[in-house]
Amino acid sequence: MKVVGIGKVLVIGLGQMGLGMATTLAGKGFTVVGFDVAEGSRQRATAAGIAVKPSLADAVAGTQAIILSLPLAAHVAEVVEGRKGVLTVAGKGTIIIDTSTSEASVSRTLAAACAAKGIGFLDAPVSGGPAGAKAGTLTMMIGGDAAHVTAAQTVLDAIAAKVIHVGASGAGNVAKLVNNLLVAVNLLTVSEAMRLSEAAGVPTADVLKVVNAASGRSAVSEVNYPRWIQSGTFDSGFTMGLMRKDVRLAQALIAETGLDLPLAELAARAWKASAERLADGEDFNRVAG
Repeated sequence: MKVVGIGKVLVIGLGQMGLGMATTLAGKGFTVVGFDVAEGSRQRATAAGIAVKPSLADAVAGTQAIILSLPLAAHVAEVVEGRKGVLTVAGKGTIIIDTSTSEASVSRTLAAACAAKGIGFLDAPVSGGPAGAKAGTLTMMIGGDAAHVTAAQTVLDAIAAKVIHVGASGAGNVAKLVNNLLVAVNLLTVSEAMRLSEAAGVPTADVLKVVNAASGRSAVSEVNYPRWIQSGTFDSGFTMGLMRKDVRLAQALIAETGLDLPLAELAARAWKASAERLADGEDFNRVAG
């Protein structure tokens, strides 16, 4: 399959999400290279057929689009504008697509720094987990210049089934935090509702048939409960630690806006307290247990 426009893509951060996107892109005809500081991630990527480069400079050379999939906003900032970061080696016209769950203020700062060098920067966090990354069926929420979205469209369409340009730089980050805050709260509320149903003598499986056919339904009741909670598999690929991080970022955004959101605050306390029984590495759906 011949790729029109962007042909060579670099993926920085070859964890479950990054590697899934890299293999998806390679399978759709893009020339893909990878970079990661972790030896284990490099080995897994190499085994999956991704050409892993020994240095960031080698990895960036000749690439037209760079996808970031990193744990924290601080990592994104360091990779982009650090002493040996992407901005020191990337060519004019390169598009950086940051799929990390980052912070709007960081994305806006990086977008401005990139623009000064003729480089595009999109904050483009994703929903859909490792399975979506491998299948190319992610939902991507994007903040940034519309011209950069257009320039990167073939790459975006290859890894995501839904590409939503939310608005200016940082808008994608805000949308992701709002989405994950809703998931975090909904997991707690659906869990309490199911406990009520069980205590009143109606099994969860039976009441969910009603909920999912009525106005109380949600992604948590329709997907999370049957796929990962009722089945007992708890293998969604998204951890307690990651959701706690996103809830903390949402709290920081709430504080930044000056809003008083008591339900969000209550949920944040519940997620923080859950660390007493659930380690960061556990599947985030276990909070419903």
